Formats: sequence, C-alpha cells, structure tokens
Amino acid sequence: MGDIILILLLLGITYATGSILEKNHFKNIKQREIALVKKPVVSFGKKLTTDKKVKKVEFVTGEVVISGDYFKTFVSSFRNFFGGRMVSFESLMDRARREAILRMREKAKNANIIVNTRLESTMLNNCDDTSNNQLPQVAVIAYGTAITYER
Repeated sequence: MGDIILILLLLGITYATGSILEKNHFKNIKQREIALVKKPVVSFGKKLTTDKKVKKVEFVTGEVVISGDYFKTFVSSFRNFFGGRMVSFESLMDRARREAILRMREKAKNANIIVNTRLESTMLNNCDDTSNNQLPQVAVIAYGTAITYER
C-alpha cells in the first residue's frame, strides 16, 4: 500500500511541475508573439507581388529541442498500450513549432517579411520506449527567406 501512495505522490509532483513549466513557457511564447505581431510577417507559400526595391535577402532559421516530462511519458505509455492519439504530446509539438518560428522571426527582426517558411520536426528518442528512462524529445527547425525592402 505504501508503494502505491509513493507512486501516486511522485506522479502528482511530476504532473504539477510539468504543468507549471509548460504554462510558463506558453505564457512566454504568447508575450513574444504579441511583441512581434507586425514584424516580420511570415508567409508559408502565398505568392506575393510588390513594386518595392529589395535591400537585403537572407536565409534565417530558428531551432529548438523540447523535452516532455515524466507524467506525459507515463500517460503516453498507457495510451500506447490501449491505442489512440498521443494527446499528451500535442502541446509539446505546439510549443516546439511556435518557439522555432519565434526564434526565426527574432533573428530576422529588421526584415519586412519572411517568405517560403518551412517547418521540419523529428523525435529524438522513442516516445514509447521508457525502459532506458529517457524522456521524449522533439526537435523542430523553422527556416525561410527574410526580405528587407528599401524605404
């Protein structure tokens, strides 16, 4: 009985700390997105036409690696056994994508627009293999062409 209480206590602690860290990261992402609301604009493939003269063109990237927490790993092991969507990792992927785009935009802060933006992602270790005590990690890279127009 004592072992079950200990396991439940540890799961509660990991849930609380993981939730707090995730909420703080989402809050930080939202603040940075608001600060960059107008500059630079990101285009995911729309055709743009303009008569403005181009001053500078550069390739910009934003990379991030984000790890899950022990509670999400525990929950996903049950989901993996019974089948279904890995809902616990959807917020992890959302955070990683948004963070990568923000880092790319921050590198191109003087640009007017970033065109042909692409996102690439990969899992760095297996989500359902908890035998080696590794937490799942996702790597995301956002890249595009930053264009600065003459005034």
